Amino acid sequence: MELRDRVNQALKQAMRDKDASRLATLRLINAAIKDQEIAGRSADGATTVGDPEIMAILGKMTKQRNESVRAYEEGGRLDLAERERAEIEVIEEFLPRQLNEDEVTAAIDKAITDVGANSIRDMGKIMGKLKERHAGQMDFGAVGPQVKARLA
Repeated sequence: MELRDRVNQALKQAMRDKDASRLATLRLINAAIKDQEIAGRSADGATTVGDPEIMAILGKMTKQRNESVRAYEEGGRLDLAERERAEIEVIEEFLPRQLNEDEVTAAIDKAITDVGANSIRDMGKIMGKLKERHAGQMDFGAVGPQVKARLA
């Protein structure tokens, strides 16, 4: 089943269950997907957003909410931080499982060998290979410095 269909099924189920907070988060996901479609429309008007784009949208939404949680906790607004955490849980249901530290290291090593990288100039190729294979499974902001350290 496509990711978009899974989101729509979950949205319908949340309506049946009268789960207001889950429903609100699922509607936010749908709105973000539709915004992406509208932004990508060409002259012929036909644009569909596939699973990779949806995973990128969900990853971005998760990252935004994690930043909000930190800001709310620093500001002493634990009630708002909890609401953001609940949204993160709903969003992460549709993302693939996150890789642990050992798996990330193994993925970096494999990408380096596959690309045949031997200097920092090959970092873009490595990151491209990692994004192709592990979209939504790792935080590429944290992986970048690890790749750079490995190549240095």
